[in-house]
Amino acid sequence: MQDFYDFLETVSLAQISEDEGYIDGQIGKHILTEETEYFDVNNADVVLVGVLENRGNDGSKKENNAANIIRKQLYKLHYWHSEIKIADIGNIKKGATLNDSYAAIKTVLEELYIRKKIVIIIGGSHDITLAQYLAYKSTNQMLEATCVDAYINLDAESRKPADIFLMEMFTGEPNLMKHYNHIAFQSYFVHPRMLQTVDKLRFDCYRLGNVLDNIVEMEPVIRNSHMLSFDIAAIKYSDAPTNKNCPNGLTGIEACTLTRYAGMSDKLNSIGFYGYNPTDDVSEITASQIAQMCWYFIDGQHRKNQESSLEDRNNFNEYHTVFAEVETLFLQSKRTNRWWMQMPDGKFVACSYNDYLVAGKNDFPERWLRVQERN
Repeated sequence: MQDFYDFLETVSLAQISEDEGYIDGQIGKHILTEETEYFDVNNADVVLVGVLENRGNDGSKKENNAANIIRKQLYKLHYWHSEIKIADIGNIKKGATLNDSYAAIKTVLEELYIRKKIVIIIGGSHDITLAQYLAYKSTNQMLEATCVDAYINLDAESRKPADIFLMEMFTGEPNLMKHYNHIAFQSYFVHPRMLQTVDKLRFDCYRLGNVLDNIVEMEPVIRNSHMLSFDIAAIKYSDAPTNKNCPNGLTGIEACTLTRYAGMSDKLNSIGFYGYNPTDDVSEITASQIAQMCWYFIDGQHRKNQESSLEDRNNFNEYHTVFAEVETLFLQSKRTNRWWMQMPDGKFVACSYNDYLVAGKNDFPERWLRVQERN
């Protein structure tokens, strides 16, 4: 097998820093790179990798420096969790064709998944999500994927891969898609038939309004996921100026909340930030927003490490309930306050406090019904 480093081009800290370097405490001072003495990706917990490929959105062969601009903002941020080792392995080289780029991205991510690394992908158009997903095929695991996006990319009339890549994820063989969630879609951007298609597959979609009304309900959704794809189109223009077509959307704070949830998941091992076009940005505000989302993802990793195993019941409150003649057990973590509920097959799935309240009123929590109908 070709060494995955052959598909990478290293990024120098001197390329990223605008001044004399970084002070102690900043991420740029601590991150492991090829320039770091005794660099070894195996020593890292979290691996950052950039993507230069954008032809799936606009067909342009122009170089897009998005990944490095995001890095510039990320490296300035202060590093609070020194026990989490972060490595930056550089950018994945652009292929001669779009499919060549997909293959290179898949190869690199596949190797990182095999090495059990948590991967942060920055740069590239949203169709790179497909390569992020295909890289799991070597693991032969059924997975749950989540996208955060104002659009649902199932537009069969479009020729842009970025507008239709979900079709391949849903129907390609062999198929590893156990479940799919779509968070923060905006109805006026989505044809009703798309929602009907997703619903027939028993996948879950959450409108922007529902997310804004109660964002904490998205935590169990993301906690159950193995991969998260975040299109910057989900964030409103005022908080992400590169997003010219979206006056409405998530705020920057809400976007950071979702990525912190992702970091807290003990299942999720890849997150991609896509759709950033530096040409349309203002004072690199969008790049700074993405960098802070990455920071919150790492912060979530720290919080995840504080969680106990479900088998360690001393660290959980147990609530035995009966709703509609169904007996079940709810667990609440004493450390993180998160909730799980037991399904009829004995397995526990992530849930929310609201699910417990609904069960306490002798009714079926909708999350329980959705999981049960997929089993």
